[in-house]
Amino acid sequence: MIELDNRTSLQIDIDTVEKIADSLTKKEIELIITNSQEMREINKTHRNINKDTDVLSFPYEDMPMCPLGSIVISSFYIEEKAKELGHSQNDEFALLFIHGLLHLLGYDHETDSGEMREKEAELIKKFNLPQSLIVRTEG
Repeated sequence: MIELDNRTSLQIDIDTVEKIADSLTKKEIELIITNSQEMREINKTHRNINKDTDVLSFPYEDMPMCPLGSIVISSFYIEEKAKELGHSQNDEFALLFIHGLLHLLGYDHETDSGEMREKEAELIKKFNLPQSLIVRTEG
């Protein structure tokens, strides 16, 4: 189950992300959509990086009945990347959600041997999403 906190005026359909989440976990996920300024503040506070970013994941302690964690997504990136890459905002939202969810599940593209990219590709195909996430994160 997804607990959505949309702090923007962006209209997002969460049906696809609910299906994606349900295919990987039965735990609750807090999902926040926010603006660039708040995303920058969150990134600075929690990662000591003073810039906006597209998606951040914050896993919770693994305990029974505890949510899996929080995913924070920037509305700016949803709008800009959808426009730049020629797909819908809902598709971009789902792509960023997949990336954030996999981090919550313990995947880490910075340290693994491609397992996270493979799982992203599998989910993108399964849910009929644009391939742009894979293309822009290769290399």
